[in-house]
Amino acid sequence: MTQEDTETRCEPSPGRETDPQRLLEAALLSSPEPLSLAQLRRLFEPPKEAHILQEWLNLLQQQWQPRVLELVQVAGGWRFQTRPQYQEALQRLNPEKPPRYSRAVMETLAIIAYRQPVTRGDIEEIRGVAVATPVLRALELRGWIEVVGQRDSPGRPALYGTTTTLLDDLNVRSLRDLPPLVPFSHDSEHTETT
Repeated sequence: MTQEDTETRCEPSPGRETDPQRLLEAALLSSPEPLSLAQLRRLFEPPKEAHILQEWLNLLQQQWQPRVLELVQVAGGWRFQTRPQYQEALQRLNPEKPPRYSRAVMETLAIIAYRQPVTRGDIEEIRGVAVATPVLRALELRGWIEVVGQRDSPGRPALYGTTTTLLDDLNVRSLRDLPPLVPFSHDSEHTETT
């Protein structure tokens, strides 16, 4: 498709109230959350095919390349966000401190993200200490983990997994996009200096 075709498709045709790409753009810009293809399909009557929406989204992505906002796909769908190089300056407008999480909360989250689904007992075995209820509660309240089932064992313990909210907050599409685990060695902690 040429640049001319792209520009022609983006301009509303005479007699048409709304260009489909502009409608997608408006929905994405006004939504506080990422929108999935299934949600975006509902904008149109009759609903458009997923491959057509994907093509329009790719065109919008290209059109927004030179701008300070970018259209990205994350686990929860598509969203506009500020390009990373502008985020530090923009945070000065709203100097709210992001919530700080304890080491126990972050370790628990990492275990769930990389080993899911896991039980509380699995987490305790890996960490070597008991997992306090407020640790799991903090992650659930943030919307980063949820109970995804129960293990078929005595007591039927809850199995925890991560949510799309976590992936969206990390700006990744799937768990495969997380950085690989680096093997830990006690020797790496005590390197000698000469």
